[in-house]
Amino acid sequence: MESGRRILSSKTYETVKTFLFFYVVLRHSIKVQRHLRARGLFTTARELYTWIAQYIIMLALRLPAARRKVKTEMDKARLDIENSLVAKGADVTRHLSLPAEGHTPEWILAEMEKMDQEMGKPNTWKAGKLSGAVYHGGDDMERVIVAAYAKYCVSNPLHPDVFPTIRKMEAEIVAMTLRLYNNPDGAGTMTSGGTESIIMSVKTHRDWARAVKGITEPELIMPASGHAAFDKGAAYLKIKVHSIPVDPITRKVDMRAVKRAINPNTIMLVGSTINFPDGCQDDIEALGKLAVQHRIGLHVDCCLGSFIVPFLEKAGLSEGVNGKYKVHPFDFRVPGVTAISCDTHKYGFAPKGSSVIMYRDAQLRRYQYYVNPDWVGGVYASPSLSGSRPGALIAGTWAAMQYMGSNGYLESCRQIVTCARRIADTIEASIPELYILGSPPASVVAFGSKNAEVNVLEVGDKMSQRGWHLNALSNPSAVHIACTRLTVDAVDMFIADLKDSVREAKTQPSGKGTMVAVYGLGNSSAVGPAMVGQLAEAFLDTLYKA
Repeated sequence: MESGRRILSSKTYETVKTFLFFYVVLRHSIKVQRHLRARGLFTTARELYTWIAQYIIMLALRLPAARRKVKTEMDKARLDIENSLVAKGADVTRHLSLPAEGHTPEWILAEMEKMDQEMGKPNTWKAGKLSGAVYHGGDDMERVIVAAYAKYCVSNPLHPDVFPTIRKMEAEIVAMTLRLYNNPDGAGTMTSGGTESIIMSVKTHRDWARAVKGITEPELIMPASGHAAFDKGAAYLKIKVHSIPVDPITRKVDMRAVKRAINPNTIMLVGSTINFPDGCQDDIEALGKLAVQHRIGLHVDCCLGSFIVPFLEKAGLSEGVNGKYKVHPFDFRVPGVTAISCDTHKYGFAPKGSSVIMYRDAQLRRYQYYVNPDWVGGVYASPSLSGSRPGALIAGTWAAMQYMGSNGYLESCRQIVTCARRIADTIEASIPELYILGSPPASVVAFGSKNAEVNVLEVGDKMSQRGWHLNALSNPSAVHIACTRLTVDAVDMFIADLKDSVREAKTQPSGKGTMVAVYGLGNSSAVGPAMVGQLAEAFLDTLYKA
């Protein structure tokens, strides 16, 4: 009898072990199959090759000679970064500890002016030689915002009973933005910027999918041109990302690849109107159909399109010219769109640090909230990532929107988009060495080189020497400018400088400029991205070097 029990116990154990083995194999086989469907065999093989190559090279770099060489080069690069950001010299005043006695307002303003002079670039942005970065609504707007700041500088919407006006302003900002995107009955919150808006949307869709569909291993699908904030949010929230290639001509995400990538763990799709790299628009209607079909979320990133794309139709610019620059439906009128992010601090001209995340309905927004009813300090509830928030930013945003009004934003859209299209048309008509990426309908224009005669990043370096601050892109190698109100008055200078820069890059290439160096380091070998990562960390470290 005892022997029979042992045999039965042994068989049960072996059966359970076999079951667990096949369960693990099946589980991982499903994951591999889904990954292959999303990435394709060629891309998966390339990713595997890159990973192996990086691993081997990193092992090789541990050899003493290689380690010394890499350290020497990295130290030089770090020093270059530090020299470009940190003021040097014995005459530079440094404030590293609190003063024994507080200074007067007059001293503080004078010291700020002195620091501007020490850093060597006071207010150079006013010349308009920037790609995005400063979305200036004019001196009058600045005075309106500063007045709002002064009135509400100590306010905090965490305490709506103490600051009821700030609560009212925030609700009105969200309501106005929802109407702008054709969803007056929707819901939303303010955030500190586009990155927080996107991360909040990712968190919302993750928690919705877990509660409604039981998804515990969430995945999202986004175009390769989608903003890095989606990757950032996914990294924070432990979500797998499938990055889908975009068409090299249209710059729209490959819809067939998106469809293949969808699986039972998919929580959301992502599309842009417009994207950051080249200013083009994804096919939101097609993405919406997939979202409805599979009952998943669709986030439309309009952070950069913000207060430009909703006004294109009224400005008579949505149909484009001769088939170029046409804008397709992108807002809540498209079935399947569940969330839209819009940066008020870009073309809304609100103070930096303000954005709106919108949802189709209030029920979905609840998954964004954080609520802790059991905290010893009392019930804790917050709508977004921050607890305390600067009410002055909300007041400044509300004031900016009231100051501009619909007609003000309409005229701003018309001027900025006309400026961007003039740049694109001029490049296509009179700079044969370059081409425009896709058909950008709004404020961003990206250009690449047609042949090896001209390195477009070399062109970017030449533009930098002329005082322009443009953005270098990779895959494909390109340079872009995000036009603002400041660019409108500088567009003739931009075109003239671009033509001269192309000519110089063609006849006198140096290959040693900032854009060229960073691009080469990032793409010339498998180890490049790791080195660029270290440089990026050095750059971030330098930001806090006093």
